Amino acid sequence: DGRPKWDNKFQYILSCIGFAVGLGNVWRFPYLCQIHGGGAFLIPYFIALLFEGIPLLHLELALGQCLRKGSIGAWNTISPYLGGVGVGSWMVSVLVSLYYNTVLTWVMWYFINSFQEPLPWSVCPLNENRTGLNEECYESTAVNYFWYRKTLNITPDVTESGTLQWWLILCLAACWAIVYLCTIRGIETTGKAIYVTAIFPYLVLTIFLIHGLTLPGATDGLAYLFTPNLNTLKNPRVWLDAATQIFFSLSLAFGGLIAFSSYNPQKNDCEKDAVTVAIVNSVTSLYASIPVFSVLGFKATTGYWDCLDRNIISIINEFDLPEESIMRQNYTAWISFLNSSYPERIAGLKLKSCDLQEFLDQSVSGTGLAFIIFTQAIILMPGSQAWAILFFIMLFSLGLSSMFGNIEGVFTPLLELPIISKSIPKELLSGIICLICFLIALCFTLGSGSYWIDIFDSYAGSLPLLVIAFFEVIGVAYVYKIKRFSKDVKWMTGRKPNLYWQITWRFISPLLLLIVFVAFVTLQIQKPSSYAAWNPKHEGFPMKEEKVYPPWVLAICVLLAVLPCVFVPLVALFHLIK
Repeated sequence: DGRPKWDNKFQYILSCIGFAVGLGNVWRFPYLCQIHGGGAFLIPYFIALLFEGIPLLHLELALGQCLRKGSIGAWNTISPYLGGVGVGSWMVSVLVSLYYNTVLTWVMWYFINSFQEPLPWSVCPLNENRTGLNEECYESTAVNYFWYRKTLNITPDVTESGTLQWWLILCLAACWAIVYLCTIRGIETTGKAIYVTAIFPYLVLTIFLIHGLTLPGATDGLAYLFTPNLNTLKNPRVWLDAATQIFFSLSLAFGGLIAFSSYNPQKNDCEKDAVTVAIVNSVTSLYASIPVFSVLGFKATTGYWDCLDRNIISIINEFDLPEESIMRQNYTAWISFLNSSYPERIAGLKLKSCDLQEFLDQSVSGTGLAFIIFTQAIILMPGSQAWAILFFIMLFSLGLSSMFGNIEGVFTPLLELPIISKSIPKELLSGIICLICFLIALCFTLGSGSYWIDIFDSYAGSLPLLVIAFFEVIGVAYVYKIKRFSKDVKWMTGRKPNLYWQITWRFISPLLLLIVFVAFVTLQIQKPSSYAAWNPKHEGFPMKEEKVYPPWVLAICVLLAVLPCVFVPLVALFHLIK
């Protein structure tokens, strides 16, 4: 058949790994470890990997390889009633591509700005009449100011849309152009690009790892990350976060993996592939946590030392002590001595209480980690420009290889639809897809764009995937039947799937998905529908204030979560009636 093929097995495995390993491995996984009891989080994480992640991954890879079709075609072949599963995952791929590439837009903007000396987020700009510093920047920090004002130009809340930011439009256009050039002929071009985009991040992570471990405070950060607190395992939220993290981290139910494996030769060991990709993905998450937390430990230590130094200066000035009589090392001894001798004078100084633990507890995930915490830490490193450039190239390659999978999940099913005539060249079709996505994504470059990205991320990129995956497993296990599926797998790999696969596909995985789905929905309903809005005058860490979504925004949230799922029953009904 005229179906494109991978050049070699390595290229295919790299593409799957590139799709699975994304921004979440760097900025979501370490954060979950941090808030959920450090090393203890690995217990539910690996349980979820074993009973939900790996079985589903094998299922998708085997399916694509056996049927040699994209998500829509594959599910139609299994049963016309399940066609909606394919359409649903296609829809999710579209919605996720829209916002995922906008996150890469921010990365690109920071990358371009990394070439300035000094780094633009390290100093506050002057105010209009050049008499002092910009007020908004002075009240928050230079890093916050650069992110909220100079990058997003954020509005006070989600209902004010603000204006389109020209610098973001240019970066967005560049990002979609890059995605277009790399996906111009489907896997024939992404297959070449993947060598760079999938391997490069490991190189940078290793450089960061070596550098990070030499920073003061790195060991505090790592101890904080890996010290297990087993009490957190009593909290169901921890188990839910572990199950959803595995799931989204492996990029299951997007249809991208089905598309990738459909370009394989049919005689190929997809079981080994699934285990390989899953293990590499999890090891990458652990590997990435080490540089991330050594840098966070460094940042916390620096903040702690600054706090001590400010107190030391106050005390030396108050008591007319000689310079360097009080050092960080003997600070505690001095404080207890002065407290017992001159309690009034010490109380009058209003000293800040400095606690390293408090600085380590400032946990953030996602964009807050990349664009605020990490950029702030980079300023403190010698040679900060080079570190910034490396960091943002790494984030860009991580995101780009995941975009390839998203686009493949949009592109492959479309090529197979009878609606689209075979005479249209692939280049034109992928050009049209990228252009339409670019135009829709322009709404994310508005002042309120980052609020909407959060909404898309928490509604479109979460719930529908759980529903789709549930029907995938049920579809294979009970509609297509495990016996038949096992025969197909045996024909492809040369051996029958063992008891582990049989039991997970039949009972454990669908049951787990059902439990996770119910828990997820319950939590969404329970938690107030609020979001954090940027307010530089707001006290405390981070400078945000809780606001509640208005009803019309909530309606859009529900729509994003329900839209992809609706196709599952709709298509089934359509065939019943027909």
